[in-house]
Amino acid sequence: MELNEWYEKALTPDEYIESMEKHKADLLHIYDNFTVPEDTKFFKKLARKNLRVIVLTEDWCGDAMLNIPILLRLAEQANIPVKMLLRDQNLELMDQYLTNGKSRSIPIFIFIEETGNEVEKGGQRAKAIQNFVDEPRHKLPSKESDNFEEKSKEMYLFMTKSFRDNTDFWNEVYNSLKKVLEKA
Repeated sequence: MELNEWYEKALTPDEYIESMEKHKADLLHIYDNFTVPEDTKFFKKLARKNLRVIVLTEDWCGDAMLNIPILLRLAEQANIPVKMLLRDQNLELMDQYLTNGKSRSIPIFIFIEETGNEVEKGGQRAKAIQNFVDEPRHKLPSKESDNFEEKSKEMYLFMTKSFRDNTDFWNEVYNSLKKVLEKA
């Protein structure tokens, strides 16, 4: 299937958000509270490119909860239509965008031009956020340990709360997306 066909079959952001069960409130919190920087020149230049974006995502993903509302705010400023596909229901497309050739990491943002050709892709963790995630992961007990599951849940709760409340992370995501889109 061509990217235009994937785009056409995808959900609108409102449809996706309405279907969410796990991270809906946190995603909406970020969306409601993130203020896009004054970047008028960048947004005008981006709007002239007539891009659209396909987002591969899942409700359970903390990175998607953090990155998607920032993308939506940026897209509003640059007049970029956004559509969402659930990763697990669209593995044929997902498997074309594997991280390091093997991992189905999400979210993935596929920026396409009018004829459906890919212009750029993004959505990966910003470097500062990757560093934040790596530190507690290294401190987890081994998977064979009796308390691995408990400590893992604690870590994910802490990361989710941090993603939701740390506005510096929001700005990191914005700047990371801007870098990607400046290449588009």
